This record gives sequence, C-alpha cells and structure tokens, in this order.
Amino acid sequence: MEWVKKNQEEIKSKIFIALSKNVNYQKETVIGLPASYLDEKVFSQDKFDLNETPFLFSLLSNPNHIGCHTLGESENYFAGTHELEREVISICSKSILKGGEEEYDGYVASGGTEANMQAIWIYRNYFIQEKNASLNEIALLCSSDSHYSMAKSSNVLNISIYKTEVDFESRMLVKKDVQKIVRKANSEGKKYFIVVANMMTTMFGSVDELIYTEVLKEEGLTFKLHVDGAYGGFYYPFIHEGESNLNFSNPDVSSVTLDAHKMAQAPYGTGIFLVRKNLIHYATTKEASYVEGEDCTLIGSRSGANAIAIWMILSTYGPNGWMEKMFILQKRTDYICKELSALDISYYRHPSSNIVTIQSDYVSIDLAHKFGLVPDNHHSPKWYKIVVMEHVTMEKITVFLEGMKLTIQNML
Repeated sequence: MEWVKKNQEEIKSKIFIALSKNVNYQKETVIGLPASYLDEKVFSQDKFDLNETPFLFSLLSNPNHIGCHTLGESENYFAGTHELEREVISICSKSILKGGEEEYDGYVASGGTEANMQAIWIYRNYFIQEKNASLNEIALLCSSDSHYSMAKSSNVLNISIYKTEVDFESRMLVKKDVQKIVRKANSEGKKYFIVVANMMTTMFGSVDELIYTEVLKEEGLTFKLHVDGAYGGFYYPFIHEGESNLNFSNPDVSSVTLDAHKMAQAPYGTGIFLVRKNLIHYATTKEASYVEGEDCTLIGSRSGANAIAIWMILSTYGPNGWMEKMFILQKRTDYICKELSALDISYYRHPSSNIVTIQSDYVSIDLAHKFGLVPDNHHSPKWYKIVVMEHVTMEKITVFLEGMKLTIQNML
C-alpha cells in the first residue's frame, strides 16, 4: 500500500464505502452477534450531519476489529473497515519503517503498553515452542530509561527483567554496562533474550544505539529484538538524518511499537503493533474458535474507529505533509534549546527529538506547576520535561522562557 495524500472528499468516500461493506444492524437479519450500533437513546444520530463526519459515523456504527486482519481470514461482518486497518499496517511498516516489499502482520492496539507486551508475549512463546526454553531461561533486556510497560510485561508474563543503566547526561547505553548485565543474566541461567530498544524514550526522547545486539552476538546468545517507537515512531523517522537501524531495514528488528495517540494526535487507545511475517501466530489463542480467523492479539475486541482515525490522519497529510508538520515542531524545539543554552541551563535533548528535559535544579515548583512540566519522579525529581506538541506554539514557548529567566534570576 503506497502512502499518498488524499483530499477530504476522497477520504469521506472511502470510509463510507468501507462502512457499507460492514454489517448493517438495522437493515440486515443478523441476530447472532453479541454487538450492535451504539445505543440511539444515549447516542442519538439525529443530532449530527453524519454525511460530513465519517469518524463520528464510524464510532456510532461500532465496528469490531477483533483479531489480526493481515493474516487473511477475519470476521467478515466488518470486512470493509478491516481493509482500512490493513492499509494502516502497510503504510506504517513499509513507508515509515522501511519494510520494503516484504509483507508484515500487525494490528491497532489499545496503546504502546499493549503493543510492547504483545511483542514480548510472542517472543516468550517463540522461545518456549521453538527452543524448548523454560521460563527461567528467558530474559527481558532493556534500559533503565525504558517505558514502565517493560516491568509490567515482566510481571504479567512471568519472565525476569534486566535493565542496563544509561549515562546520566547523554542518556546513552554504555557497552561495558551492557556486557556486564548480559553476562550476569547468562550466569543466572538466562539463554534467550527478548531485547527492547528505544526509539525515543518517554521521559527524555533518547534513542538507543543497538549495543544490545552487538554484545549478544559477541557472547553467542540467542535473541529477538523489538523496537519501542511508541513515542518516536511518528517523529524520529522523519527528522533523523542519515541511516537508522531501528526499523525493518535492519534484519535483526522483528517488531515495532508505534503510538498514534501521541505524535499523530489520534484518540487515546490507538497504538500500533507491527511484526514480521510468521511470528504473530505464536500468540494465537486456539480457544477463540467462535472468532473467524481466531485471535492472536492481547486485547481481543477493539474499536474499528481507532484504525479509521489513523487512516484518516495519514491520508490527510501524506508523507510530505507529515514531514513538514514534524519539521515545524523540530524548529520550535531547536529554538527552546538555543534559549536555554543562552541562559546556561543544563538540559538533555536528542538532536532528532522534540523532547527537552531540564535538570530539576533549574526548575522551581511554581514554574513546573504553571507550565505542566512533567518530572521523571514525582517524589524526588531530577529532571522535568517539555514535549513540543502541536499546541505548544511559539507564543507559549516565549512565555515559558520568560518564566525560566525569572527563575534563574531569583536563584542568583
């Protein structure tokens, strides 16, 4: 599927055609599904011109996107909007993450946490089924800056987690520290590693170099590599200059998480899981026999409206429009950093990121509250972050920088 910009009439037409291919609860004699359109006594359709609001009409129509639609067979009652989700998966895996002509599996998840857990679940089962591994031989390997979904996955899936520290100022992995933690895990009986590399961390916007795989190969250990691009997936590939190995052009990368409800401004509950072919079946639940095509997703039933929202966003901008949108945010971030440097304020910012994290010594409690700066730890913060999103305009940035100047003056 080629990623191209569409006008609003093309977008509306395609969505309504897709919805027309789904089950129509009012007109068809379908009585076996445990589902319906949204309750009209609560969500009246008479209040809106639904011909002009395809996303709202999608919500009211309530398509169920249970299962994974890139595998072929899935619930035929919602075949029309399943096709739009397949297009989203194709655009993200090929056009954004450089997957070439290879086919990929994936689905629109509830968010990055679920998508990360989906990857770890698949690889845990892969090692058990293909390598005859026991749970205590499998390790989850990530950095101390990784998202808390790694700790959650470790707990839920009952596998050990090993976190390697990063340099305090550069937020970079250090090879000797990675070697130390890998050798420690191996000495404790870990033979199979599920590695999660960060494409922009949630707190710092930092990006991992693939030291993990370098070390694991040197140590002769088996691994599967997942990239957590929940924050950076819709930003970093458009801003980073030069070649990146955090995408499907790298044969070591088996799967990637994206979050459309962050930089893509889709409704919350809109994550994306992408994986190479012949892997997602390790999470298939055969007991879901009443589901056409069975189910290999963690979430099960999910709203098709979220997939339609992503499709609308990507179709509205196209690749060039999206790059321009991210370029503007990058320039705003550059300006913040230039002004902070002029004030001699210590901060961290990856050059291909729109997150700026300021050391807490330079941020007063009043300033943090006024501008909604988020700490790395609410109990004893060492850092506060700024995230340059669409609503973070130059006017707001200017007011913030004036507040920073006053704070610094008061500290002198």
